[in-house]
Amino acid sequence: MIQLKRVYEAPSETDGYRVLVDRVWPRGEKKVEAKLNEWLRDIGPSKELRQWFNHEDEKYPEFKKKYEEELKSGPQAEAFEKLKAIVKDHKTVTLLYGAKNEVHNQAVVLKELLES
Repeated sequence: MIQLKRVYEAPSETDGYRVLVDRVWPRGEKKVEAKLNEWLRDIGPSKELRQWFNHEDEKYPEFKKKYEEELKSGPQAEAFEKLKAIVKDHKTVTLLYGAKNEVHNQAVVLKELLES
């Protein structure tokens, strides 16, 4: 089972294996409090894509397409393969992200790809 959760929400017993999927450490969050099992920094969208998207809802379809392309090559592809292995090895995996927008962010894209 793959779950999504903002990194700012309190960890819970039902989270299972907790993976941060942001390239940049979430502002104001202490590493100890995040209770991560893994930080896959390289899986996050490139700086250019992240800045262009800026979590604007109307840009999400294009962001999703471009991000899926990024996940097919370079360090992002390697990190995505690692994430697939994590999902395979754990009953429950929670993808953590810092974005305020809970519907349009990279964790949503990753979850959809992992479940398809």
